Amino acid sequence: MTRLYLTRHGETQWNLIGKVQGSLDSGLTEKGIMQAVKLGKYLDNTNIDIIYSSSSNRAYNTAKAITGDRKIKIIKSDKLKEMNLGIWEGKTFEYIEKEYTDMFDTFWNRPHLVKEFPGETFSEFRKRVVGAVLEIIDNNKDKDILIVAHALVLKVVMSFFENRPLERLFEDHHMYSTCINEVEIVDNNYKIVRYNETPHYDIEVS
Repeated sequence: MTRLYLTRHGETQWNLIGKVQGSLDSGLTEKGIMQAVKLGKYLDNTNIDIIYSSSSNRAYNTAKAITGDRKIKIIKSDKLKEMNLGIWEGKTFEYIEKEYTDMFDTFWNRPHLVKEFPGETFSEFRKRVVGAVLEIIDNNKDKDILIVAHALVLKVVMSFFENRPLERLFEDHHMYSTCINEVEIVDNNYKIVRYNETPHYDIEVS
């Protein structure tokens, strides 16, 4: 059996002020670093054979903080980067909703209908990230894998495991910073064990 853990990066500076990151980057806050350290402590007795991280610094630095002193190889991948949001990147959600009202509404409420978009469409994005994750699974059979990526990456990948269509992508909660998603894989059958959980938030670390 292959076991896959997926988490989102810790809180960032742009998360705090409501700016869209996408393919751009911003640094982890002190809280974001601590979220990753706490997740690492929570997973301390959990076997992890290998870690794959988005090549964005906010994800890679989260992966390093999770790893701590454990000797686990971290592989960076451009294919795990967040959705390219084009001209929205670096702008606040408030500004985007005001200036791109119709497109903003379609993006969040009818993502399967996003066609004329300045960045990736959801179909393009889903093909990229799901393809990357399936390749990782194929290359690491019967191993325990941790993927550190982004909110939309996790949303799209978990929707694939759930067999959930794109039009229902945002019908539940946003992926929390350093949340835990866990999937068991046997013979191309996927069982979701945990979804968007944050049991480590209350852990005390010195």
